[in-house]
Amino acid sequence: MSTPTPRRGTKGERTRARILDSAMELFSRQGFHAVSLRDIAAHAEMTHAGLLHHFPGKDELLIQVLTRREELAAQQVLASDSDLEPRELLIRHLDQIAHNMETPGLVGLFVKISGEASDPGHPAHDYFVARYRRLRRLTARLLETLFKQADPPLAHDPDAVAQQLLALVDGLQTQWLLDPDQVDMRASVVTYLTQLGLDLDD
Repeated sequence: MSTPTPRRGTKGERTRARILDSAMELFSRQGFHAVSLRDIAAHAEMTHAGLLHHFPGKDELLIQVLTRREELAAQQVLASDSDLEPRELLIRHLDQIAHNMETPGLVGLFVKISGEASDPGHPAHDYFVARYRRLRRLTARLLETLFKQADPPLAHDPDAVAQQLLALVDGLQTQWLLDPDQVDMRASVVTYLTQLGLDLDD
């Protein structure tokens, strides 16, 4: 079950939010290609024509769903504090991984759609290419600062570690979906970072 979008704003904004919630839930359960706009409209308890008024195509709707997921994650990481120390920012990201373990529907959506999007013809292909480039860049920048701040400084390549860390998180998501009782995503990432020499004691 997806996390409902808060019901605020105008009637049109609330309707769009309801559509996004329905699309997020159906995509997470069935995958992008198996769900039609009519399915989403029925789940949102509205007409097909009404849905088309807000989202003229399924491709655009998918991108909005993925964007919404990232916005929610960013809000939970930053909260009201946009000027965090690098170590605290990393811990917030680790806490977000733990939070993801409470939302299997959204994790399943990401895993399914990101796998499908490896096809260059998939509507979310460019979205994921840009997303991973951005995440590698931002993660490498954060790691570079943390490696320099360590005592003694750590000689790891931040670009290589960023790529490894993102691969680890994605792989853990799949393992966790398959066997949730045996996989603790946050603990596994903490173990990896600790092995690199980063001090993450809360």
